[in-house]
Amino acid sequence: MRGPFRIPVPVLLLLFAILGLGWAQAPKVLVLKATAYTSSVRETDSTPFITATGARTRIGIIAVSRDMLRELPYGSKVMLEDLGTAGGRGKGRFNYLFKDRIFVVEDTMHPRKREQIDVWLPDRSTAIRFGVRTVRVTIIQRGRG
Repeated sequence: MRGPFRIPVPVLLLLFAILGLGWAQAPKVLVLKATAYTSSVRETDSTPFITATGARTRIGIIAVSRDMLRELPYGSKVMLEDLGTAGGRGKGRFNYLFKDRIFVVEDTMHPRKREQIDVWLPDRSTAIRFGVRTVRVTIIQRGRG
C-alpha cells in the first residue's frame, strides 16, 4: 500500500457541507446551458475585471442568468461537469477546467439570457472553443451562507 487513501478537497468540502448541515438528501443538481466569457469590454460592461458583486474576475467565477438568481444567488458555491454540446458531442472535453474546483456565483448575464451560466475564462481562444455546452451544476451552498 502506498499511503493513506486521498480524497480531493472539494469532495471533502461537499461531504462536510452535507453532513454538517444535516441535509437528509443529496445536493440539488441542475442541468443548464453554459457559455464562457472573458474580461473584454466587448463581452462585459465598462469595468471588465469587476463582477456584479464587486469581486475581481478569476478562475472559479461564474455568472448566472438573472432568472437563475433565486436558485443560485450571489455567493452560491457549485461544482460543474461538462456534458458536451447540445447534440451530446464532446462530453467531458472541458472537465479539466472544472475538476476539483468550486465555482462561486459573483456575476450576472445580460437580461435576455435565460436558464444558463457563463464561466469566466482568462483567454478568449479557450472561451471560443468552449462554445455553447450543457453542464451539470451541483449546488454545494446557496448564497453566502
